[in-house]
Amino acid sequence: MCRIFGSFSAARADPDPVELAAVSARQRHGGPDEHRVLRGPGWSLGCDRLAVTDPRGGSQPYRLAHLPGITAVLNGQIYNHAALRRELASRGHRFPDRCDGTLLPALYAEYGPDFARRLDGMFAVAVLDLRAAPRLVLAVDPLGTKPLHYHQGPDGTFRFASEIPALLAFDGVRAAPREDSLDTVLCLRTPVSARTALEGIGLLPPGATAVVRPGRAPVVRRRPPGPPPPAQTPEGERDDAGDLLRREVRSLARADVPVCVLTSGGLASGLVTALAAEYARETGAPAPHTFHLALRGRWPGAEHGRARQTARHARTLHQEIALDPAELPSLLTRTTRHLGQPDADPAAPAAYALFRAVRQAGYTVALTGDGADELFGGPARLHAASCVPSGPDWAASYTDALGAAPRMLRAWLYTPAYRAFIADEGSAADRVERELRSCPDGDRRAAVAAFETRWRLPAGPLRRADHLGMAWAVEARMPFCRPAVAAYARTLAPAAAQDRGPLRAAGRALLPKAVAQRARQPAALPLAALIAPGGPLLEPVRELLSAERLARAGQVRPERVRALLARQLERPSERDALALWALAAHELWTEVVRGMRVPLDCAA
Repeated sequence: MCRIFGSFSAARADPDPVELAAVSARQRHGGPDEHRVLRGPGWSLGCDRLAVTDPRGGSQPYRLAHLPGITAVLNGQIYNHAALRRELASRGHRFPDRCDGTLLPALYAEYGPDFARRLDGMFAVAVLDLRAAPRLVLAVDPLGTKPLHYHQGPDGTFRFASEIPALLAFDGVRAAPREDSLDTVLCLRTPVSARTALEGIGLLPPGATAVVRPGRAPVVRRRPPGPPPPAQTPEGERDDAGDLLRREVRSLARADVPVCVLTSGGLASGLVTALAAEYARETGAPAPHTFHLALRGRWPGAEHGRARQTARHARTLHQEIALDPAELPSLLTRTTRHLGQPDADPAAPAAYALFRAVRQAGYTVALTGDGADELFGGPARLHAASCVPSGPDWAASYTDALGAAPRMLRAWLYTPAYRAFIADEGSAADRVERELRSCPDGDRRAAVAAFETRWRLPAGPLRRADHLGMAWAVEARMPFCRPAVAAYARTLAPAAAQDRGPLRAAGRALLPKAVAQRARQPAALPLAALIAPGGPLLEPVRELLSAERLARAGQVRPERVRALLARQLERPSERDALALWALAAHELWTEVVRGMRVPLDCAA
């Protein structure tokens, strides 16, 4: 698990080492164990390493003595590296250590740009091939768990980095927010596509490989899916959700560094907790440590009671982290800086604080329940699309449930000029709705599930797990996002997927009844109470949404934002609070991202 970066151009000059050091410094929080950069005429490759597999080996960038001209860097984990190493060794390749990424130059030498199809894991990889026809090859895993951002300047120079703040440290990369970024945040909470919220900065799509030739635009292609994972047990019976999760949890719980579990109090993280504890008992290992974050004081929707029930039932060593609500404003600034893109999901500051506690307790790997909702049909927005009668508005019901502000509220808030701009440009919600309505055979649930897994899951939960975990040098591992589990979820009939039936069935044997059967509750902050009279977020939100700030941007009408805030103070509601939070989060992001073009301290 690391942070990677590099550049590639037709120029023959060596990249500036001072510039590369600045890029590395911007994402060093995610790779504190080793920092190394290689450079040559027209190219550079660098890595900030978090040592997880074979901590004493695996120095990056990876090179093999018998393969001159091929250099690679890796962010992530390759889970089938042992099998690949045996295969490559049988073909005459030799490796100096057992680190997962060391085999990448040999794998590329054997398969060329198609090498990524043979990788099982969560990864972002860059391979520089300086042999006969120089090229740079980038690849990310099928779910986009490990993001890779890139920029190509007017002179053809191609630059990439794991994090946007690092990419902005390259000369020639501008921090220019897109004009439609506010509409995107209000429609979808965060950018949900390969186009980021910054002009000229792209994101490699999930499951894609890009080939870059010197001075040419990258050729980006989504890889065809690999062979489906085995669907039969040794006895010939089909696996259920519990069987699949058990195998994946056991695989991901093995590491060369300490591993813990994040327990939210919900069904998905409860299953991961129970299975990790079961594996520890069967192998004679100590009981796993579990972590849960709770706001100090009495707040609606608190989950710490359920988390304690799960931990007691699984017999884990449970740690409840009490977060002072007064710290939330500073956490919002830090999460905004680390995410690089605007994100209006209230889960972000809490996730940052939880990963901080995990690292301070000495853990490098954390198992989480991320991905279960998107794959197993949990969120209400999936059901909103299914329940609306047939007609042109079913997709709009989904986007309204997904977004931070419904369509009519957005239109009411926007200035006439910005409303006209969005009408000409097209709203982010419109683009999503067109994609959903184009689904084959009119299968609404299939269309929503495909969109959720292809775009929303990587842009939301997975981006937060990666960026906010790595802000504290913690690798988040997600059993629900493993290929076998995702493939199983795709086979479920709508009735079986409704309300996460297969997961509840697994939970009945593993969890307290109150946890296994409870209704889903989003793991987020209680915004309505926090942005209320006397709430700790009221004044920060009020300041970010001052009339002077909003008038400068010219996108929303200050008097109507003021009226929305007044309504929230009179009758606090989660819906109005979320819209205000999204407006404030976007305003903060524009300030933070513009400050990234000057030297700054990006420490966690």
